[in-house]
Amino acid sequence: MSFGHGGPFGPGGPDSSTPDWDALADESEARGKRRRWLIIGGGALATAAVAGIVATAVITSNKDDTNLPQAQKLPDEPDAPKPSFSDVTVPPPPNPRDYITDPKKDTAALTPATLFPEKDMVLGKNSYPRMSTATTGDCTAGTHGPLGSVLQHNGCKQLLRATYSKDGVAVTVGVAVFGSKDAAFKVKAANKASLAPLAGGGVGSFCQGAPCTMYTNATGRYAYFTIAGNLDGSAVTKASAKALQIARDGGKYAYNRIWQRGTDQAAKAARAQS
Repeated sequence: MSFGHGGPFGPGGPDSSTPDWDALADESEARGKRRRWLIIGGGALATAAVAGIVATAVITSNKDDTNLPQAQKLPDEPDAPKPSFSDVTVPPPPNPRDYITDPKKDTAALTPATLFPEKDMVLGKNSYPRMSTATTGDCTAGTHGPLGSVLQHNGCKQLLRATYSKDGVAVTVGVAVFGSKDAAFKVKAANKASLAPLAGGGVGSFCQGAPCTMYTNATGRYAYFTIAGNLDGSAVTKASAKALQIARDGGKYAYNRIWQRGTDQAAKAARAQS
């Protein structure tokens, strides 16, 4: 007896050890298709589930936003302040030299008490007591020799003097007042320093017939002079340290006092401007 070729086990029949590969392949392919559809279907369901969760989270988040603090509206930044400049020009401070040069400005009282107010002439470490003072409108009266005529020729208005003394020496300081700077400097250029020494206040005559040291200078409308010597009547020489020192100090003091006069008047004018 024999069998045909249509059996499931292939041409070898049921007793054959060789499987039917075509039938197995078809069956395997069918199983693979079913598995893919299950995977695709499961994936679609998972995607839908995730989408639902996300949508729920978004909805929930949107609901919760109403509880968050709202952003504050900040005010606009103010404009930076702009610098402003005054149209008023501040005048420069008055110059003391103007007040000792111009007689129209130099109007403060001028006496020995205002020009030589201190009881002592102090220059650095050196100090000399004031012994006497004097003033005269006749400038020749306070001079010896050619200085008187030079003062008169240049229109001297007033001559103020003060004497200071210490340790056997003395100096007389003289300040002559003129109507202009030019007149004062003409007297300086003439260099006729023959001021008359002023005795008094315990100081006797000095520089009478004995050589003394003399000095002349000018500032503003003022010429100033010194004459210094030994009270014992001896001549002043290069070795006369004390006499030479008091003469130098007297010249500096005269300049300082004239300049202080200008400074005081300038300060007063500045206060009036403020």
